[in-house]
Amino acid sequence: MRKGEIGDMSNNNQAEICFLCGKSISTVNQLLKGKYGYICDTCVHDALDVLQSQEDEDYSDSVRLATPSQIKKHLDSYVIGQDEAKVSLAVAVYNHYKRIGRNKKNSDVQIQKSNILMMGSTGSGKTYLAQSLAKFLGVPFAIADATTLTQAGYVGEDVENILLRLIENADYDIEKAQTGIIYIDEIDKIARKSENTSITRDVSGEGVQQSLLKIIEGTISRVPTSGGRKHSQADCFTIDTSNILFICGGAFDGLDKIIGKKECSRPIGFGADITTNKDDAADLSEVQPHDLVKYGIIPELLGRLPIITTLQPLTEKDLVRILTEPKNALTKQYQELFAIDGVKLEFEEEALYQIAKLANDRKIGARGLRSIIEKAMRKIMFDVPDIDGAKKVVITAGVIDGTEDAVVYGKYNKKIA
Repeated sequence: MRKGEIGDMSNNNQAEICFLCGKSISTVNQLLKGKYGYICDTCVHDALDVLQSQEDEDYSDSVRLATPSQIKKHLDSYVIGQDEAKVSLAVAVYNHYKRIGRNKKNSDVQIQKSNILMMGSTGSGKTYLAQSLAKFLGVPFAIADATTLTQAGYVGEDVENILLRLIENADYDIEKAQTGIIYIDEIDKIARKSENTSITRDVSGEGVQQSLLKIIEGTISRVPTSGGRKHSQADCFTIDTSNILFICGGAFDGLDKIIGKKECSRPIGFGADITTNKDDAADLSEVQPHDLVKYGIIPELLGRLPIITTLQPLTEKDLVRILTEPKNALTKQYQELFAIDGVKLEFEEEALYQIAKLANDRKIGARGLRSIIEKAMRKIMFDVPDIDGAKKVVITAGVIDGTEDAVVYGKYNKKIA
């Protein structure tokens, strides 16, 4: 009997050959005996390779690897407009998670990670796009604010704290966290103060950019379990960031003027035509890497964010669609709240456009829609639960801008002054 036999060996008449490949005991290193016969070590290793290969192919079991068109379709149901940004995100994410499965295999070609830089005005949907994307894929997701970070050794948060949030959101499953998505917001706020090298440390600007380089590119990072500063005695998680997708976003206020600035000589003298030297603001979609360097993003960081996509400012029509079309649209949320009290809530079309106009006038984008509705409906939501027989409330444009009183329809029609 050879070493490694398993099971009842009382049946000595049974031929000692592998029931899968037929090899005898003299031609293999080891035979393992089970209930129904023997299996050789070669077949065991082959079976293990098949299972590992199947694990790679079925990577979508843990990460929902949908096609770019399926990803965009999902984003369409939550985010209005921004088709160009959605396509860029969908393709980048699809290729990223394909890359993870591919790099697990022994291939001579190692596919590099493609992190993303999103630019767009406040309230254009940058954060919401990243959140919707992570939810659809079923991967851990964390949001970090770049303005709270400082260079290691200074007051503030170390960049490793970004990773701790991802680990926490993955229920401390390190392997799961290593395939997550991190969204770093306000990345434009850590731009260095000027293109020229400063004699003083820029610990909350260029220093943070330098600290982010290795983490974004991919490294083995030690993260303190309790957050805060890292020191030699602290308990740490060890996490590989090579397969974490980083999405950086920012408004980049003033970048349009840098893009529009032309390199040319300025005419001088009484007869010089100065009208051609106006610095007209350009479209953010025309941005080039050298424009971002002028803005204050260091070239090394830009090299680790190869995919640059821009979000366009939202029009009034876009904001009206945001109010009504998504699955969790604001108007649907308020209608659900009123429905709990048995009251039907209706928004007239003019009221929706008035809300959108106010948001555009204040330059706060979709982020400010809720505050406008809350202010207009505060009195209504306060009084309606106490009105006997209330059945329906109609919101008009006058209610939104404060020039009309809301009317509650029901047993007794009543104005809410």
